[in-house]
Amino acid sequence: MKIHADLTQRVVVDSTELDWVPSPMAGVERRMLERDGEEVARATSLVRYAPGSAFSSHNHDLGEEFLVLDGVFSDETGDFPKGMYVRNPPGSHHVPSSEPGAVILVKLRQMRPDDDTFVRVNTLDPTGWQAGRPGESILPLHVRPDEEVVMLDWERGTRFAEQDFPGGAEYFVVEGSFEDKDGRYEQGTWMRLPPGSRQKIETASGARLWRKTGHLDTPDR
Repeated sequence: MKIHADLTQRVVVDSTELDWVPSPMAGVERRMLERDGEEVARATSLVRYAPGSAFSSHNHDLGEEFLVLDGVFSDETGDFPKGMYVRNPPGSHHVPSSEPGAVILVKLRQMRPDDDTFVRVNTLDPTGWQAGRPGESILPLHVRPDEEVVMLDWERGTRFAEQDFPGGAEYFVVEGSFEDKDGRYEQGTWMRLPPGSRQKIETASGARLWRKTGHLDTPDR
């Protein structure tokens, strides 16, 4: 299965317009944003757990990362409520479940084999947020020479100078909306910019986003 699998192409997906697709486990559904492979695949998805649902134990040979968008996601290492960013490195395994139900943004099989860091960050905790450009606050989530993952808060009415992304970029709009020369991107939008992209952004409403940069310039992922 291939969905937006060509990493050299710009992609914009309004996830709210996608159907929920059943997974192999009852009560677990997905909205597929990008995918290259069958059940074991390089993938970026929204995953929805019905209350009381669970997924069988499985390994993450090339890692997983996820952001909890709603509810509470759980595994044997703990409970992760809305706003938690979790990173499980290559070789990790778990048994995921959700008692009250949950929706997560999850990326699978997109880490380098030497990335061995477990990450747990509560993005709703104001501690750790830093001043960025005027009108911007940044919360670093995971930083490597080849990759940077952050949360961004942009104030209402902010405009930024054009920015270069030599290693590409991905966004997911958690709240609010933003604009560039190609359009307006509302809550629930996933965007991928290929390596070498440039972008000039403004936001009339303000926005909170998850963003990853640098990683698309690495051919062995």
